[in-house]
Amino acid sequence: MQFAMAFKIIGVLLILFSSAMLPSLLLSVISQDGIESAFAIGFGATLAAGILLWLPNRLHRRDLNIRDGFLVTALFWIVLGLFGAIPLWITPQLDLSPIAAIFESISGLTTTGATVITGLDALPRSLLLYRQLLQWLGGIGIIVLAVAILPMLGIGGMQLYRAESAGPSKDRKLTPRITSTAKALFGIYLLLTVACTLSYFAAGMSPFDALCHAFSTVAIGGFSTHDASLGYYEENAILLVSSLFMLFSAINFGLHFVALQRRTARVYARDSETAFFVTVIALATVVTCSLLLTTETLGVEDSLIHGFFQTISIATTTGFTTQDFSIWPLFLPILLLMLSFMGGCVGSTGGGMKAMRILLIFRQGVRELRQLLHPNAVIPLKLDARRVQTEVISAVWSFFAVYMFCFVMIWLALLATNLDFISAFSAVVATMNNLGPGLGEVSGDYGSVSEAGKLILCLAMLMGRLEVFTLLVLFTPAFWRH
Repeated sequence: MQFAMAFKIIGVLLILFSSAMLPSLLLSVISQDGIESAFAIGFGATLAAGILLWLPNRLHRRDLNIRDGFLVTALFWIVLGLFGAIPLWITPQLDLSPIAAIFESISGLTTTGATVITGLDALPRSLLLYRQLLQWLGGIGIIVLAVAILPMLGIGGMQLYRAESAGPSKDRKLTPRITSTAKALFGIYLLLTVACTLSYFAAGMSPFDALCHAFSTVAIGGFSTHDASLGYYEENAILLVSSLFMLFSAINFGLHFVALQRRTARVYARDSETAFFVTVIALATVVTCSLLLTTETLGVEDSLIHGFFQTISIATTTGFTTQDFSIWPLFLPILLLMLSFMGGCVGSTGGGMKAMRILLIFRQGVRELRQLLHPNAVIPLKLDARRVQTEVISAVWSFFAVYMFCFVMIWLALLATNLDFISAFSAVVATMNNLGPGLGEVSGDYGSVSEAGKLILCLAMLMGRLEVFTLLVLFTPAFWRH
């Protein structure tokens, strides 16, 4: 294990991350909101820690192996989550305990969107901007920047990219060099953010709210500058813009890159995962809107608009809300929560198990049914006209089994903190799938969850963002053997 290299990388990442506090520090100084010291201390502590880790190891120049990639990726989220909590902890208006501040920071960086903060409408803009920036950087920005910069420091970035990337197709590269891949992904991410900001502004948001909500929309995060989330606005155009960009951001960024490169949208139609993802959301939207209409929960227009928006928001694991969906009739709250298990596509900023895995499990099930009817037939499993290797299917089933095992264990641990059955279940669904809002006591915020429960849910958020194996592998004896 190359600990010197790991410390060097984490040091560089902390130095980069410290710059995320500068916009809020500048805004705080300009607006004179009285919390500039919180950002100044956070910036200084993060920058100093980064320099202390980087300086003694700056001359080490070796390629990362796969074990180093796993270690650095896990430390990236944990360490940045801890340092990101400093301004939140110090700010007197929030009055957060250290654990609550860490929970909020990790929730932002993992793009979960679960919050312990209420009274957002009365908070300083500098603090609101900082929360949104946490999600934007956590979504894809800082990890892609790191992968692009690390090769210039003499560090191979492919292992880090593989460890952090999600899904069966994670070994594909859009361009021959990983640095070019990172730049391409970041370019797409930035382009979507700018387009989303302008669209929100055109739909009626203020410039500040448009930028902040664009950060969390493209990151599939769900943080808002208002307690009522997007329900604060009464413009249907804003909800339609948000729905559109949530869908864009939940689709594989590699497809966006290819579509721009070839200047055609046909690549989306030809991609099995995207077609499956859109079909599932379309069917769920029809069910949601139909039930809202037939039960007369909302009016006709509201049933269509809010049903459409809320289904996309929950299914993509963004977590924006306009209505309290936890009190919607019949099975709708559970249906929407179950959709978050799928989340986004591989290579997107969405959470969940990813549509690719759900599609492969579904097709494998159909294949087994056909095999029962024709036991002597050779029925290969294909995806996009290519045969799926047996080891890929095995890996998908292994991931599903471990994911559900961890889900049950975390659920039981949360029940041990005296949280009720429904609240505990939905809290684990919402955090492990990086969704945010749940049911029961956690339908609005997580302030009522105990300190121990918040730590357990921090683990769930990290497991979901790191796709379980990246974190669990660190606890295996084989990982630490030479």
